[in-house]
Amino acid sequence: MAILKSIAAVAACAAASTAAAIQPRQYKTLVDSQSLRDALHIENLYAKAEKLQEIAYSTPGKNRVIGSQGHEDTVEYIKGQLEAFPDYYDVYTQDVPLSIGYNATLTANNKTIEAFAVTLAPGGNVTGPLVAIPSLGCNEEDFPETLEGSLALIQRGNCSYGEKVQLAAAKGALGVVAWNNAEGTLEGYSLQVLYPEGDFVPVAGITLGQGESLLAQLDAGVDITVDMWTNATVYNTRNLIAETKAGDHDNVIHVSGHSDSVTAGPGINDNGSGSMSILEIAIQLTNFTVNNAVRFSWWTAEEAGLLGAEYYVHELPQDERDKIRLMLDFDMMASPNFAYQIYDGDGSAYNLSGPAGSAEAEHEFAAYFDSIGLNHTEIEFDGRSDYGPFLEAGIAAGGIAGGAEGIKTEEEAEMFGGGAGVPYDVNYHEDGDTVNNLNLDAWIEFTKAIAHMTATYAISWDSIPPRNATAAQKRSERYTQWKQEFRQTKRYQRWV
Repeated sequence: MAILKSIAAVAACAAASTAAAIQPRQYKTLVDSQSLRDALHIENLYAKAEKLQEIAYSTPGKNRVIGSQGHEDTVEYIKGQLEAFPDYYDVYTQDVPLSIGYNATLTANNKTIEAFAVTLAPGGNVTGPLVAIPSLGCNEEDFPETLEGSLALIQRGNCSYGEKVQLAAAKGALGVVAWNNAEGTLEGYSLQVLYPEGDFVPVAGITLGQGESLLAQLDAGVDITVDMWTNATVYNTRNLIAETKAGDHDNVIHVSGHSDSVTAGPGINDNGSGSMSILEIAIQLTNFTVNNAVRFSWWTAEEAGLLGAEYYVHELPQDERDKIRLMLDFDMMASPNFAYQIYDGDGSAYNLSGPAGSAEAEHEFAAYFDSIGLNHTEIEFDGRSDYGPFLEAGIAAGGIAGGAEGIKTEEEAEMFGGGAGVPYDVNYHEDGDTVNNLNLDAWIEFTKAIAHMTATYAISWDSIPPRNATAAQKRSERYTQWKQEFRQTKRYQRWV
């Protein structure tokens, strides 16, 4: 499988072509799909990916995780690129206050265990007997009648850790020891619940092996006293937003991707690829005028549970929500063993349709891929990326993706090339997610598809039905009900 173009050839002309590409024309014309797509070049995308990797590798953690200098520098880099066009965009950031865990210490019967603080959990110093929760702690009946004065040992899986911690706290637990359900640490892990219905208590994360060892001791009748200290700081991480000054601001197309990585690596496919795709499109769009306002967003804290997008939607007044005709989200555009995946907006593949307009967005993506002779397939509209909070708010949404840890099927290998039985991205959430492992051919095609959608709806909403608040509410209620069912699937359990 020929995945990569010549890296040397791409890098050689990147700087010159980038400088030339960002010069706007003197006379602007109305944007159209073909012209916007013609302005896109892989050299410019690759140069931006290199910049993100440089940012990540200049930090001790070699990543761009929220709360790190790497993420701050990522936001500043994108912001600086957009501020080069002050007559075209209004550019601003939105503070998202999060309790970010930085340090943790844990001892069990005076034996030190390596542990990590968990984002969204409060800091604290607690001591008490350890009580194992025999199931995964997603339901009230999983817990004993009281945990007063104790710490709960709960394994990861089946639901967000925030739900588990709230249930433990309601039973009187002083803290929670979270143990992994897979190999690796819980460094950078999050409770994934931004607006809890109950209380949170301090949480420390440990490995699968450490959790199994503690559980075995408890099962053997050994009393374990745990001392746990966690340090958490309320930190304002930032969403970044740029909106065209021109166009109808009562009928907005919202184009987005997330700006953060996981702790394991620089996150150049996830999601440097999507975030740089929309940045390059935003730059090239300045050569044109628009009929409808285009809003670009780079969300923070997607990897911590879609927190930046959730905060944005939660804080957005209803009358402003109603102005978003369509939200398009782009995550992982350069997966090495990619498939051209379109979110199932009409529900034909996975029996869940999005709010009015989502089906039409899917059909427009499909028609575009058909028009250029590229195969495509559908993926679940599961709320796993930043479009999720928009769906829950009844806002039409759509998007495309190259694939994450899922396994490519034989049929997909015939459709797209690559290896059957192999993940779409073997470097997903690993330190190998670098510029050397991007599929550049897929990346430019995905980016052109994004440009097509941006141009199409910047011109006209003729193919998208008007937003209906009543219908949107019904869709939102249906989505919320379905999401509870989805949480029992293996796909969701792998994610949480």
